[in-house]
Amino acid sequence: MRVWSGGVALAEAVYAATRTFPEDERFGLTSQLRRAAVSIPSNIAEGWGRGSRADYRRFVIVARGSLYEVETQLLLSHRFGFLAQEAYADLRNQTQALSRQLQAMVRSLSASPQSP
Repeated sequence: MRVWSGGVALAEAVYAATRTFPEDERFGLTSQLRRAAVSIPSNIAEGWGRGSRADYRRFVIVARGSLYEVETQLLLSHRFGFLAQEAYADLRNQTQALSRQLQAMVRSLSASPQSP
């Protein structure tokens, strides 16, 4: 599934980017960002595994919330000087593309009564 793959790719990119964060952020922003990023594809997968359209939609909405967390934490990381402009821009492009996909998925799951 494309949106799940995008979530996995974002989590990989977040892990790579946070490797350069200061050591004193290991239990702060680094940990927060990584958990939120991993939560995105994890919630998509869990929702799919529940087997009902309503559950799937609910978990996709949770994944979208985690994506918003990642976007905020990336902005903070950039403002604190932990992420260079180019790295921030690349990650921001990924989050924006994934946000569009998740929004389309929520709309689709809201509109059609078919099972996942």
